[in-house]
Amino acid sequence: MLRSVLQCHRLPRSFRFRSFATATSFSPERIRNIAIIAHVDHGKTTLVDQLLRQSGTLTSELPSSASPGDVLATRVMDSNDLERERGITILSKCTSINFQGNLINIVDTPGHADFGGEVERIMSMVDGVALIVDATEGPMTQTRFVLSKALSRGLRPLVVVNKVDRQTSRVPQVESDLFDLFATLGATDEQAEYPLLYASAKQGWASTTMTPSSTSMGPLFDLILSHVPAPTHLPTTDPFSMLSVQLEHDPYLGLLHLGRIHSGTLAVNDTIWAIDSEGKKIGEGKVKKILIRKGLEREERDVAGAGEIVSIAGIKGLSEDVVVGVNATLIRPDGWDEKGLQPLPTTPIDPPTISIMIHPNDSPFSGKEGTKLTSQLIRQRLLKESQTNIALKVLPGPTAESLEIRGRGVLHLGVLLETLRREGFELCVGAPKAVFIRDEENPGQWLEPVEECNIIVKEQYAGTVVEKLTLRKGTLVSYDPSSDDFVKITVHIPSRGLLSYLAGEFKTDVHGQGTLNHIFKGYEPVKQGLIANTGRGDKGSLVSMVNGVSSGYAMAPLQARGVMFIEPNTQVYPGMIIGECNKPQTLHVNPCLKKQLTNFRTVMADDKLVLGSPRFMGLEEMLSYMSEEEMVEITPKSIRLRKTDLEGKGRRRG
Repeated sequence: MLRSVLQCHRLPRSFRFRSFATATSFSPERIRNIAIIAHVDHGKTTLVDQLLRQSGTLTSELPSSASPGDVLATRVMDSNDLERERGITILSKCTSINFQGNLINIVDTPGHADFGGEVERIMSMVDGVALIVDATEGPMTQTRFVLSKALSRGLRPLVVVNKVDRQTSRVPQVESDLFDLFATLGATDEQAEYPLLYASAKQGWASTTMTPSSTSMGPLFDLILSHVPAPTHLPTTDPFSMLSVQLEHDPYLGLLHLGRIHSGTLAVNDTIWAIDSEGKKIGEGKVKKILIRKGLEREERDVAGAGEIVSIAGIKGLSEDVVVGVNATLIRPDGWDEKGLQPLPTTPIDPPTISIMIHPNDSPFSGKEGTKLTSQLIRQRLLKESQTNIALKVLPGPTAESLEIRGRGVLHLGVLLETLRREGFELCVGAPKAVFIRDEENPGQWLEPVEECNIIVKEQYAGTVVEKLTLRKGTLVSYDPSSDDFVKITVHIPSRGLLSYLAGEFKTDVHGQGTLNHIFKGYEPVKQGLIANTGRGDKGSLVSMVNGVSSGYAMAPLQARGVMFIEPNTQVYPGMIIGECNKPQTLHVNPCLKKQLTNFRTVMADDKLVLGSPRFMGLEEMLSYMSEEEMVEITPKSIRLRKTDLEGKGRRRG
């Protein structure tokens, strides 16, 4: 049963298991626990690569047996298939480095706001953070989010301005923006006096000055040892306790619980309990293995003490239906009064803001590509996922076979759906909607989520972007011109208004010369008069009215009606959306007409068919694009747009 619990949290193949064990553990004075936090694409994972290689944990040269054309692996911490395909970090991962007799535990965190839950829960494991900031972009939305979480826990960050070797870097302005950001977030005097380093993770150096005084990451190693406090405040003589912050799955050991030992020591074969946030016992077991990370390998330990980050194997729920999940407190029962068991405090996370409805696939192609089709299998898989993905909420849907899934954003939910389809699931997904809640102080009033958007765009397109966001009840907060004719715009806008704009209009408005990043700001009273249009704007849809295979002969004249989503020789069915209509209407067409062959011949050659390139959309783009009367059909091999009502009463011929 556990095999289907954490498919997306399985350890990568590159994490090799060492069979030998070490009996000694590091004293707290020799331990440093630090998290690497930053906005997406500011260089976190590349910087961790350099730390691993320059410390000797990973090889920095190809072996003599390497074949011609072989290159060193990069972004080694992004080991998940989806992470490598998308070029982003999705899951928090921990590794360790032995440097000058010290153990440095490094946690690589996601940089996208939709995966903020991964960042929030690991803050309890670290005693310091390294904030990485791009020397060109400066502090962005996720920078503000992750930094606020670190400051609220009393952590003292160190700052690394990365990519200073670029010609577009603007270090003085970035330093000024950083100081303003710390002041805005209410940093204490001690936190505001952060040490600053300049670096180029790509070139592999860090320095206290803009001109590199060294060709290595040595200054960063020294700063971590001197600035990040050792976990000496943790009691070493108290009974063992640890908060589980992440679950992993090993094909041989089963479920592994990752966390930092909060007190005492733990040894192999010790009996431990698991208790929930209310102090109720939910699991128990005997410790089979204690594992630590060293680079990309896992090593066994006979014993581990307070301050160390370890993975523990052997804990099981009290019944087969119970999985000891994230935020469970692991304790050794001897030394504790059973009636006085106290769970360790957990970090509250921001609530989900976007919801979708999930249904079993009921299209004519159901069961042709997937192996897991029933609502019961989908429900079990999502409930297991919610035990590890704490930013995800699973609720009953309006029908017995449907479920409501709530998450941080379209990307957060899209990654989950992509994981399901790769596991063999078939399902249909409704349009995403903003999650409304009641005002606790005024129960008669509803609140809606509001996002803070940071847009960097060419100045000539800025007016159009601001106008579109204002029409969606956005409020302009700042408008700052920068270098190279770019401007930085900050807007507060309801989530339901932002959903439609992100799908397609923004890319068109900025002509590919702009970026938009957003993060949850808070709940505010519902904005009246906001009509949350779909991502297609005022366009309609072209819907197939037949079952068959599309042909170029039939699709050629349909190009005058709109933009096609399919190619010739594509299987279609009645109710499947095959294109975007130029007019705001649903047009039912036949894309499967074949040319009639007769005995009549003519000297005139047949007209050559010229078909334009179809528009292919990814899963997240489809989720934002579709309207409320449409769904996305997801299978292991295909992603299709379709009408919710496949019967299509009142169809019109095109």
